[in-house]
This record gives sequence, C-alpha cells and structure tokens, in this order.
Amino acid sequence: MKKILKLTMALTALLITLPSTGSAAAWSSCDKWAIWANGGFYVENDVWGPYPGRQCIWANSYKNWGVNANHTGNRIQSYPNVDKKDINKRVLSLNNVYSSFNATTPSGTVYDLAYDVWLNGSTYEVMVWTKWANTQPIAASYDARGIAVPSYRNQSIGGATYNVYHRGNVTSFLRTSQISSGSVNIKPLLQWINNVPRWYNNPTLAKVQFGWEIINTGGSKNFTMNSYSCTAN
Repeated sequence: MKKILKLTMALTALLITLPSTGSAAAWSSCDKWAIWANGGFYVENDVWGPYPGRQCIWANSYKNWGVNANHTGNRIQSYPNVDKKDINKRVLSLNNVYSSFNATTPSGTVYDLAYDVWLNGSTYEVMVWTKWANTQPIAASYDARGIAVPSYRNQSIGGATYNVYHRGNVTSFLRTSQISSGSVNIKPLLQWINNVPRWYNNPTLAKVQFGWEIINTGGSKNFTMNSYSCTAN
C-alpha cells in the first residue's frame, strides 16, 4: 500500500509540471530553488516567500515555460522568472535593452507580471510592471486607502506611459494601460532614472529578469510564458 501511495504521489508531481499542451516538457522541477540554463538565459522557480505553498516549474526553452502554483497569504511568495545575467554594461553606454513577451495569467490571483532589473550587482532595483491585480508597488507614500502614490505621473518613456514609484533603492514603472503581451523598451527607462530624478549615477546593468511575483493564487493555478525575448547589450 505504501509503495502504491508513493507511486501515486510521484505521478501526481510529474503531471503538475507538464505544460498545458499535455506533452512532456524538456525540463521540470518542484524544487523551490530550481534553475535551468537554456540559450544564454536561466529559467528559475525562485520560491522565496515567508510561507509559500507548492510550486512546480516546467520549461521547453527560455521562451516557453510556466509554473503550477498554490500560494496563500498577502506577501510575495515566489518570483518564477527568466533571467538574463552578466550584462555588465553602464547605463549610459547601453546600445539596446528591449524585450517582448506573451504571458497567460490565471484569473482570481494576486500577482504582478514584471521585469526585475538589477544594477551595480543588487544595489539598485528597477521594476517594470506590465500587468497586475490587487497589489501595490513599493512607494514613498500611500493614500488613506493604501494605494501607492506615484513620485512621477504619466511619464511617456520608450513608447509607453508610466506612473513611477520610488523608495530607497527601488524604482517601479507601472504602465497606465496594462498588457499581457507586447514589447518593453527598457533602456530609456534606465536612462530616464539617471537623467531626470537622478536617483543613481550611471550604474552598471547586471541582469534583467521577467516573470510573476505571485502572492496568492486562490488554489492551484497555471501561469504560462507563451513566448519571450530579451536583447541587452
């Protein structure tokens, strides 16, 4: 009976990691720190929150991957993402930092779908939120309803319009119109910080990540990255 139970549990874990197409993925794992290198990128499970539930990740490539997650609470539990590391170029010397994506996010979840850009190692963090639900960015202040107050409103940068939030070493760009697929021109955002509010002075771009900050899923849910690209040089 114990052997049957163990086999059933193992098969269940395997099925959770499969992509929605029903075919076996090239890679899968339920380890919270699982990382898979592919095509110069890293696909990362990154379950780091204070009280996370179960999360399993699968990938066919850095362009096509996803997770099945089951988290509760009101704090970030994980950031499954695709990571482009070791860029190591000064912000004002960048030629191009440009990305496109197509992502499917389940309804009834608390999350943000965002780029996480790191400069001078991990000294400065720049987030670009493309889509989100029932969550707020880090900000210098919040109104009486708990809504984050932008440091700058309606800034047209790199072909999109953003509200910009800032506190400490964290800057967040939130699109005024949310998207689940499209393109983001990251280079002008980084240079805007350097030239307008001057919150840093020509730091070195370390890496660009993109994925979901997952807070609460309301049950077991599938998050899928249908396509992705990122150029940084």
